[in-house]
Amino acid sequence: MDDISGNNPQHTDFSHLNADMLHTVLELVSDGIWDWNANTGFVYRNPGWYAMLGYPRHSLENNVFTWENVIHPEDYPKVMARFDDYIHRRAPHYQIEYRCRKQDGSYLWIEDRGYVIARNADGSVARMVGAHRDIHARKCSIEQLERRNQSLEALVTERTRELSRVNQQLQLQLNENRSLAERDTLTLVANRYRLEKVLLEECERAQRFRLPLALIAMDIDDFKPINDRYGHGVGDQTLVRVVECLESCVRADDLVARWGGDEFMVVLPESSLEVAKAMAATVRNTLKAAALQDDFSVTLSLGVAERQPGESPAALMARADQALYRAKAAGKDGVSE
Repeated sequence: MDDISGNNPQHTDFSHLNADMLHTVLELVSDGIWDWNANTGFVYRNPGWYAMLGYPRHSLENNVFTWENVIHPEDYPKVMARFDDYIHRRAPHYQIEYRCRKQDGSYLWIEDRGYVIARNADGSVARMVGAHRDIHARKCSIEQLERRNQSLEALVTERTRELSRVNQQLQLQLNENRSLAERDTLTLVANRYRLEKVLLEECERAQRFRLPLALIAMDIDDFKPINDRYGHGVGDQTLVRVVECLESCVRADDLVARWGGDEFMVVLPESSLEVAKAMAATVRNTLKAAALQDDFSVTLSLGVAERQPGESPAALMARADQALYRAKAAGKDGVSE
């Protein structure tokens, strides 16, 4: 539906409605209705929404992540693109069909429509309401009709199965190649290509939902003398042990990546500068206590930065890298911001 938060006299502005009154009315509606307060992050979903997906009434968190988590992974990119186009006024309507995960693990086709009813002074969304409508039966009927129209299906069944087996093998090989292409061959963590890919996705997500995002840049102090004195084999072993230490400190949703040489980065979604500083201190202290080698000690210099509104991935990485250099200049084995 159209954005009705502007000055068009043909539209009605519902932004003045009392939230409790509106939600009381929505309790009586059978369709899946949602109401997003973008300034607070609170999302109300009426009982019809829960019933449609088979969840107990009001059993999920009242935030945008609940919505993100039920969208089918294959549909997620196009849904977010359509959503972004609408809330940033690049499209006049928000309407899209996609699959949502039900409580039993199956997926239900729904039609999602929404419209902005209030914007902030800077033009950003303040409040948006919409509805999820069950269209699964219609989708299934269309699929059944398509299957009936395939009159030659019996003649090509065996060939189709053979092609399917070949495609599965090719897909497995493709997945393996993709995994190898995004993984550092020595340390087995994400490589530079995957780091840039993930950081771009997280920056877009942080911008969309006004979430914090932090980055830690680090490298091993005096790594070249280790290679020169003990050989590249010991140097490689040191890199692997440092990565093991990093992975023992980070959280499940954080991404450890090798930026190049002895330099690493950690992407921390939904994390403030203070969280990143605490994480960096933990990594530094854990590595110092690990005693990776008998003949020499290994320390890290770390730089931390929190993403600023509208900041690009490249700019965020540059600020984290500058903080790393400040840590080096301050005497190494430390954390700087």
